[in-house]
Amino acid sequence: MNHLYRVTMLASLVAAFSSTVFAAPDLTVQGVQMPAWLQRDNAQYPLSVGTQLSNDDKIITGTNARVVLQGADGSAIKLGQNANLRVSNLAQKFDDKPLFTALLDVAKGAFRFTTSALSKNKPRAVTINVANSTIGIRGTDVWGKDGDDKGIVCLIEGKIAVQGADKSQFEMADAMSFYEMPKGAAAKAVSPVDPAQLTLWAAETEIAPDAAAAKAGGKWKVILLTAADQASALIAYDAWRNAGYAVRLMPVVQNENTVYQVRIEQFASKAAAQQLAQQVTGKLGADSPSVIR
Repeated sequence: MNHLYRVTMLASLVAAFSSTVFAAPDLTVQGVQMPAWLQRDNAQYPLSVGTQLSNDDKIITGTNARVVLQGADGSAIKLGQNANLRVSNLAQKFDDKPLFTALLDVAKGAFRFTTSALSKNKPRAVTINVANSTIGIRGTDVWGKDGDDKGIVCLIEGKIAVQGADKSQFEMADAMSFYEMPKGAAAKAVSPVDPAQLTLWAAETEIAPDAAAAKAGGKWKVILLTAADQASALIAYDAWRNAGYAVRLMPVVQNENTVYQVRIEQFASKAAAQQLAQQVTGKLGADSPSVIR
């Protein structure tokens, strides 16, 4: 993006919203449809709800996975399956004035950046790199993807500044329009998007109602398996974590004996927990998962 344009945008945003303050963490995990992982400081962990992200953190999602992140400015960043996202430049001030900043590098997969009605006009300067293009975001709703055969940027609402895969710079201001970048060929002109196509794209990053996803505030739990001894439980615990599931290991007294449950928590509904239990039955020792609250 043009340097002068970025500086001007930052200055104008700061001046317009100098009275706004942020109180939340920079970027927090609000929902996870597993498997998904967090890479931090050369180590990899299963991604869990409530995790506060830091600069240079990387999120990786597996098959059929989804992730929802919440920005300090009230924006939501959603990831689809088999995605790879690195976050940096996280801050809530610029020149000692309130301004939410983030650089989101989408190396693979689909994403969506949205701002709610309440947060739409909050001061932000977010940049997204996807499929060799760069998007400058203020208050808007945009979907994009770095796919195997092409990159896509779709403006649903608002306005974005774009530096295309060919380094051309332009602005997208027409709602329901998209920019397509075939790999190995010239980028196509910005065109209107068919609503049916947008519905299909949006589904790639949405957590469906009652999907097998953990969410902030969820109360339902799935007991994957129960081991009679701690050593066996730890083996199962490590296996599930390596597979991208944010499990917990809990000692429980049953029939006057201590056993060890490997379980996943924070499902928002019984149906969501049952979905997960059904999906993992037969995997990594989970022969008959059960659901509790």
